[in-house]
Amino acid sequence: MSKDTQSLLVQGYEVVIGFETHTQLTTQSKIFSRASTSFGAEPNTNASAVDFALPGALPVMNKGAVQRAIEFGLAVNAHIAESSVFARKNYFYPDLPKGYQISQFEIPVVQGGVVEFFLDGEKKSVRLVRAHLEEDAGKSLHEDFIGMSGIDLNRAGTPLLEIVTEPDMRSTAEAVAYAKELHKIVTWIGICDGNMQEGSFRCDANVSVRKPGAPLGTRREIKNLNSFKFMQQAMDYEVRWQIEQIEDGHDIQQATVLFDPDTGETRSMRSKEDAADYRYFPDPDLPPLVIGRDWVEKTRSEMSELPRVMAARFMADYGLSEYDAGQLTQSKATAAYFEAVASASGQAKLASNWVMGELSRRLNAEEKPIEASSVSASQLGALIKRIADGTISNNAARQVFDALWTGEGQDVDALIEAKGLRQMSDTGELEKIIDDVLAANARNVAEVRAGNTKAFNALVGQAMKATKGKANPAQVNELLKQKLA
Repeated sequence: MSKDTQSLLVQGYEVVIGFETHTQLTTQSKIFSRASTSFGAEPNTNASAVDFALPGALPVMNKGAVQRAIEFGLAVNAHIAESSVFARKNYFYPDLPKGYQISQFEIPVVQGGVVEFFLDGEKKSVRLVRAHLEEDAGKSLHEDFIGMSGIDLNRAGTPLLEIVTEPDMRSTAEAVAYAKELHKIVTWIGICDGNMQEGSFRCDANVSVRKPGAPLGTRREIKNLNSFKFMQQAMDYEVRWQIEQIEDGHDIQQATVLFDPDTGETRSMRSKEDAADYRYFPDPDLPPLVIGRDWVEKTRSEMSELPRVMAARFMADYGLSEYDAGQLTQSKATAAYFEAVASASGQAKLASNWVMGELSRRLNAEEKPIEASSVSASQLGALIKRIADGTISNNAARQVFDALWTGEGQDVDALIEAKGLRQMSDTGELEKIIDDVLAANARNVAEVRAGNTKAFNALVGQAMKATKGKANPAQVNELLKQKLA
């Protein structure tokens, strides 16, 4: 990641970014027809008369798509419009057989809202303008044809919720963090499967630069970013390119651009259209979409605990910081794992530290999701319990964790005994060892009594060495202090 494009100012310019995200909804059928939305079918096998735009075929609204739009609106504290309108967005493209896309323009179903997240420990928020329902277009196929293209209408009519932000983001790192948080929300509430490779979650980034305090610059829209890695690279390149153009005396022309991951560069695809170019007008085949308040309230009562609500509960019930609670609610699986560990151990803070620390490090190193963890929540809970009751030290606990992870053993207590990791609990035995250490290190003892703290640490080290690391460090410290007083 390019560090210079993460800061608020890049070469004296302020970065301004807004997002439009096409979220494919998890309905089994399309938004205006009964054709399947399943991925990977043979071309044009998941397309109906409505999708082919055959004469006389009329669209019928999919209630499931509306339900998911309501759920998203509630998740981001937006206003759910009691009445919204579908419009025809007119443009010609080979994979759009009607010659227009059914979308929403002046009155969308979801209005406003906010997405909050942390970036480098700092809380950020991005305002949403709207989220509107629309149909997806088909797909043009070029690879398998010579001198021509094929048209696959399997995606035509797939239900989308397009989520549009204000231009609130001021760095590429902040924009990627927003996209990740939005991805978490839509997958958490189950309205989208979040599969970026299959096109279920596609982001368009509107990027511009300006001198601080100046009016907004001319934006260029980077289309169809379908991985967080490419998203970062594309925006970093675009920011640098725009600054170079301005510094060289050129004006930025509004345009739609594509990112080429092979070259790491963006390239202009066409001039950017404005709303007037699409000649929006209300679709005469679809009446206004009316959503009763009882439907909204019923949906609210049936929704699962949202990430922000769960994070607040973790803070209240477990005494966690806002940052820790936010990290532990990055996914339902992570939150459930943490709660199981906290319940098994009775030590919420230690559970938080181990889940975000050692466990996450191992999972990341092996590119495993938490659902595939080699150490179960009950095992980690049992391990933390033995740390808390003084049976083992933190260093010994890591050895036990290693053994659990590699499958050397399954039972925490059995591993502790087999490896001889139990801490010394006999105070009399420990006192005798410390007396021997003091007797053998008279010079260090004299330096400690003269105020040398490094000499005290050396004595602690000698005592731990004499016990082969089995003594409780806190107990060693306390006994040494007593004997040296």
